[in-house]
Amino acid sequence: MKTTAAVLAFTFLMSAAYAQASSQSAAATPVVMKSDAQRNMDVEKHIKDMHAKLQITPDEESQWAKVAQTMRDSAIELEKAIDKRQAMLVNATALDDLNAYGDIAQAHVDGVKKLASSFSALYASMSDDQKKLADDVFAQRVHQGKK
Repeated sequence: MKTTAAVLAFTFLMSAAYAQASSQSAAATPVVMKSDAQRNMDVEKHIKDMHAKLQITPDEESQWAKVAQTMRDSAIELEKAIDKRQAMLVNATALDDLNAYGDIAQAHVDGVKKLASSFSALYASMSDDQKKLADDVFAQRVHQGKK
């Protein structure tokens, strides 16, 4: 456990140091960021894909709508944190960068917790086959390193 914590801490600190170093050249090399429209399209595609993979029934649509809205809201909050960090990188101190990473991580954690909460009612109403699909879909996303 201590080894894992040390590796994670080292990785985090190195990525922060790299981000700090690369931010110094950010003024010379603009970062390509997705437009809000592209981000929205990506989120909507993800929602549509999850809807199909989970085989949401007409009876489950109202519960699914809450899950989908949670996904949209969480994506917005995460993107705000990312955009805020991107905007301040040129003049950021190491501490600013670490705090910005913390804000991004917290937005992600908050989004996952909100998703779990909104998904729980839908999951409880699913058939056993759908629950198995959901279990597989979420396990697969974790193993593939996807959000």
